Amino acid sequence: MSRDVCIHTWPCTYYLEPERRWVTGQLSLTSLSLRFMTDSTGETLVSFPLSSIVEIKKEASHFIFSSITVLEKGHTKHWFSSLRPSRNVVFSIIEHFWRELLLSQPAADTPAPRTRGKELTGLMAGSQKRLEDTARVLHHQGQQLDGVMRGLDKMESDLEVADRLLTELESPVWWPFGSKLWKTPSETKAREGVSVKPSCEPLGKEGMLIQIPAIISHRTESHVKPGRLTVLVSGLEIYDSSSLLMHRFEREDVDDIKVHSPYEISIRQRFIGKPDMAYRLISAKMPEAIPILEVQFSKKMELLEDALVLRSVRTSSPAEKSRSVWHAASGLMGRALHRELPAGDQEGTALHLQMSPPALSEADTQELTQGACKSHCYLPQPRTC
Repeated sequence: MSRDVCIHTWPCTYYLEPERRWVTGQLSLTSLSLRFMTDSTGETLVSFPLSSIVEIKKEASHFIFSSITVLEKGHTKHWFSSLRPSRNVVFSIIEHFWRELLLSQPAADTPAPRTRGKELTGLMAGSQKRLEDTARVLHHQGQQLDGVMRGLDKMESDLEVADRLLTELESPVWWPFGSKLWKTPSETKAREGVSVKPSCEPLGKEGMLIQIPAIISHRTESHVKPGRLTVLVSGLEIYDSSSLLMHRFEREDVDDIKVHSPYEISIRQRFIGKPDMAYRLISAKMPEAIPILEVQFSKKMELLEDALVLRSVRTSSPAEKSRSVWHAASGLMGRALHRELPAGDQEGTALHLQMSPPALSEADTQELTQGACKSHCYLPQPRTC
């Protein structure tokens, strides 16, 4: 992201070396820097980029008060104490963003200026990645439709069994051939017109869309732990640092996802009569996961005030690539439907599929109606087919 967004702010004290005294203020962490502002004057006493940090440690001032020390390049050491809600929470979040920034930096300290061609290449790569994520979601939805078709095929098979049993009940006792040759010619012709559909392939395992490291807090911000967030096509999974599953949210169980900033979200599942299941996650890789979460949970996402920068970035002129991705995804679905049509019905049928759902033939409608009436009138009540 191009803007240096404020991720979190904590009240603390800073040791002013020239005057040898502690100053109260606010410690602010952004995606690229760390700075301290005083409460009395609002002056920024210290500000330095995360890339210049050499070491972050937990220490004690005068062997009593717990503190965090940050060592810069040039052997400049900064002391922060009286951290709230706790020293461990602040240390875990700062260390996470510092390590992720070091891992994402190139080998050279001064990157070369980006040309117009590199910017266009980056936009194209982002559009391709978004299209791949959308294609995976569409593939899973296609598998769900295949499961629905299998259920309809099973219902059709059950109707055929019920129709056969009803035909045997309708056959007179003196008829020597059972149900054979007892149907009328119109019914036989209608049955011959029904084609048997091939069975669909079984559903595969649920696919993983993205997995990112994160700092996790459950219900309260005073206790945090490192872990990771996994976004699946069927839900969300939260693991701790030992790869143990902390909680799994099914896709239909998620009630809302609030985006507090481009790097911080909260996930909640409501309950009646007991506390809600809520998790708060902070990650340097969160901007990569938020677009995928918007595809999965479009109606449950809520952008708060500090996260509106995401919307402004998407609506700017370079971000029009998102709309091209959705147009490409729509074309992909259109081509999939077009391939399933018979060769003689391709012309003029695609528009009909978009305007109205496919209807049953007249013969199938009569057969289903007759089967329902017969099952209501002739089947014995204590038995079920």
